[in-house]
Amino acid sequence: MKLLLVEDEPRMAEALQELLRQDGYDVDWFSRGDEGLLAIRSAQYDAALLDVMLPGLSGIEVTAQCRRAGIHTPILMLTAKGELDDKVLGLDAGADDYVTKPFQPRELLARVRALCRRGLPLVEDRLCAGDLALDARGLSLECLATGQSVHLSEKECRVLEYLMSSQNRVLSKEQLAVKIWGYENEAEYNKVEVYISFARKKLSFVGSRVEIRTVWGAGYQLRCRDEE
Repeated sequence: MKLLLVEDEPRMAEALQELLRQDGYDVDWFSRGDEGLLAIRSAQYDAALLDVMLPGLSGIEVTAQCRRAGIHTPILMLTAKGELDDKVLGLDAGADDYVTKPFQPRELLARVRALCRRGLPLVEDRLCAGDLALDARGLSLECLATGQSVHLSEKECRVLEYLMSSQNRVLSKEQLAVKIWGYENEAEYNKVEVYISFARKKLSFVGSRVEIRTVWGAGYQLRCRDEE
């Protein structure tokens, strides 16, 4: 999973990157709020961690601008101890959660995992990729080119939602397991292949030109055959 970290204190940023990477996350770090805003506008992240006090733009201003622009990436605010106003302002601006410095590593990781499990909200309950339209609320998948549609199980829908919202990105089995089931163990890890197979059958049934490719040694990637 890919995270955005915006923290201007180098030692804190280094420690957070190490902690998050040890837990399996891919982390992009920026030290300025305006740089962080540009990054979150130009790339897709599973979650963002923003310090409140930043040069360029504050974490609160970055959050507010993201929400006004329709960017729904889950945001975790990093606030100073006892700064209640910062917490309130951050939540009012659109942050999803906050942790107070100094924090326990286990608490931070638990909150990051919770944010990543929320996934990306869908515009008008439909997510489109290539010739596909996914209705997450109605658990249905439609091929816009053929007009064919099919009902999905909840887990099939979650798998396709994550792949479609991450189109052309390679997602590992670990990323899919954590995103869909919320935790990692051998049983859930093995289920990924099963549900990828189910999802492929649904794509074939509706006649879509979108396919789920296996990237050997890396994971899975949703691509349209027209992009060859």
